[in-house]
Amino acid sequence: MKIVLFCENKYAIDILNPIQEHVTANKLPHEVLWYIHRKKIDSFAYADSVRWTNSMQEVYDFGPEAIFVPGNIVPYYLPGVKIQVFHGYAAEKKDHWIIRRYFDTYFTQGPYFTSHFKALAAQYGDFEVVETGWPKQDWIKQNLHRYDSEKQELLKKSGKKSIILYAPTFSPKLTSLPLPGMKEQLERLAKEREALIIMKFHPLTRQEWADEYKAWADGCSDIMFIDKGENVTKYQLMSDVLISDTSSTVYEFLLLSRPVITVNTLSKAIYWENINSPDTLLEAYDHALTDPAAISLRQWIVNNYDPYLDGHVCERMLNAAADYISRHGVPQKRKLNLWRKYTSIKTFGRIKRGKHAWQGKPKHREQKTKQA
Repeated sequence: MKIVLFCENKYAIDILNPIQEHVTANKLPHEVLWYIHRKKIDSFAYADSVRWTNSMQEVYDFGPEAIFVPGNIVPYYLPGVKIQVFHGYAAEKKDHWIIRRYFDTYFTQGPYFTSHFKALAAQYGDFEVVETGWPKQDWIKQNLHRYDSEKQELLKKSGKKSIILYAPTFSPKLTSLPLPGMKEQLERLAKEREALIIMKFHPLTRQEWADEYKAWADGCSDIMFIDKGENVTKYQLMSDVLISDTSSTVYEFLLLSRPVITVNTLSKAIYWENINSPDTLLEAYDHALTDPAAISLRQWIVNNYDPYLDGHVCERMLNAAADYISRHGVPQKRKLNLWRKYTSIKTFGRIKRGKHAWQGKPKHREQKTKQA
């Protein structure tokens, strides 16, 4: 199977890399090509070890049979079954449930998401839903204790007893970054609870906010600022508690069965400690560590949001993609309205149609060379 791992934004790389690792480790007979969107991704950590391109023409010429996408858009004119694998678990964000018609199938993380998307599939009638789990969980399963020694070194060096991760969302309307007193309360928490606070921001965070917090952290011995380019999952695994707001990072951390505190979250169903002001951060921290009800709530998240923590998500995804192709063939392109086509072309550009390196039988083969 010819596979494209489609990365419009930088966060997609860590989500999709477990698929590459699964193919490589098991010596599977798949060809894998990464698409790295030049306008939004300035560096690619695996550039020297995998096949990749930032040319959409090259992706088309590759003749993909399956395209895995943890984003909202994929070019309609590309051949291959277009698979939505999602960029997180933030069900409270409205755009998580928007059907943009770019995808042939949705690979959902767990029962909660599956039930909702199957209802949408029945309504729209032009895509399928398969419950597979989320690929990033395979990496977490394999690396759960990878950073234990690094964590102990940080604690020893800082003289602290625990690590708190502050990982806010990037959205200006949802983030806790500009809230009055946020920095001061983080510093107070670090000092009074003997904690090292690690700040890891979303790659799309406004640069002025990132610069402001970095300058502040440089003057605080209790605070570490981590560069945008580093993997947030590493710091999730190293941390004992998470502080965030309205971010899918919350659910990723809950799946580790560890305490979470949010500031002004938009979530309607809250399974963690939420506060309305940074002023109550210290009290919320103490309560989150000692509340027995929180354990059962976190388990509900595991059971319903993503119970597939077995290390076999990528295997299920590849099997599901192959099953789709065996039943439907390889789609030549996705039928969209003019607005969706325009959005796709505006975002990723045009390509020249022609014969591509196809293996397998497409449903509709274009005979003439033309512009998409």
